[in-house]
Amino acid sequence: MSNSTGQRIPVNRFGLTEVHSPSLPTKPNVDVVFVHGLNGHPDNTWTSETTKVFWPAQILPPILEDEKARVLVYGYDADVTSFTDGASKDKIHNHAEHLIAELVANRRIRKASERPVIWIAHSLGGLVVKRALIYSAEIRGVKTEHLRSIFVSTYGILFLGTPHHGSDIAHWGNRLEWICSVMLPKRVIDSQPQLVDALKTNNETLQNIDRQFIQILNRFHIYFFHEGKPTNLKGTLRFIVDETSASPTVQDVERAVIQADHSHMCKFDNENAPGFDLVVEGIQRYAEEAPAKIKRNWDAENKERSTFKQAEAAELYSGRLSTISLRKASNMETASVKNTPQSDSTSTFEGESSQGREQRKLPSTEDQKKFDERYILEDVTHEKEMA
Repeated sequence: MSNSTGQRIPVNRFGLTEVHSPSLPTKPNVDVVFVHGLNGHPDNTWTSETTKVFWPAQILPPILEDEKARVLVYGYDADVTSFTDGASKDKIHNHAEHLIAELVANRRIRKASERPVIWIAHSLGGLVVKRALIYSAEIRGVKTEHLRSIFVSTYGILFLGTPHHGSDIAHWGNRLEWICSVMLPKRVIDSQPQLVDALKTNNETLQNIDRQFIQILNRFHIYFFHEGKPTNLKGTLRFIVDETSASPTVQDVERAVIQADHSHMCKFDNENAPGFDLVVEGIQRYAEEAPAKIKRNWDAENKERSTFKQAEAAELYSGRLSTISLRKASNMETASVKNTPQSDSTSTFEGESSQGREQRKLPSTEDQKKFDERYILEDVTHEKEMA
């Protein structure tokens, strides 16, 4: 892997690693983020076993030069237990929260929170990306709205061999077991079969992710890729995630096949490797189209936030006015009692002089405004004293 100067960059096992960014003073226009799957690695998952080419850093950047793309890879603890339902933990949700938090922080310190995002996910890494976008989309709190930026900024997702089970729940557990057989060392499967059993049977969380993601799917450009070659599983050739699951027929979603098996469909020996043109063309097209669309997303998002804050302020102000009105009424009643003329007073309205009438006129708008401001100030001061 190398940066724009040709120097090799070590990839962090966990967290984000920027493996390419346009040469200064050019600023990136889009972030391309790679997420590996079960038992994967942010380097090895994307590296050819024959040529040792790490294509996200060594082949992709020159092709995306005009699009000014920054390329990042994300690593996390992707053992079997990460994809099972613990006694009370949704570990995929934990991975999703960490992914969103890290990516938000990485972009904010670079003043790039509104930069478009394109995801490339392999196998069960696609479930982590889905869960991350679901989490980001659900955020509405003022104090955490920065975490919503990834949902707003995401333009497209390329899923490589991700199982989208749909209604085919009967085969869902089998597919997860097959993925384990391919992606996990044999010694792990033999020594810890209970983990594989857990992944096969306790997959309610995985099913829920699919159901929730369907609700926001139309927000993004989606490209499904399925494996074109079977994998040898103990002497039996089998598609780990077949076309029906990896590339379901969904309206306005792209679908394509990569002529490689499940574990090699994300590794490209060179630019002539099967599926390379399909995947990279998708990334390039998304990177070209994303800036204009994401700008419109943010225009709409900022308008919605502004409207919400105005409504909230109006509600708060309305509540304060109610309090002020009650206090004003009480004070005015007290003042009225104090200023009531005595029975022996010689002053009457009848025949009152013009000067007297002038003194009795209603306060002006400006006077009323000052009167309201005085009580607002008193109200706020009172609340601070009580706090």
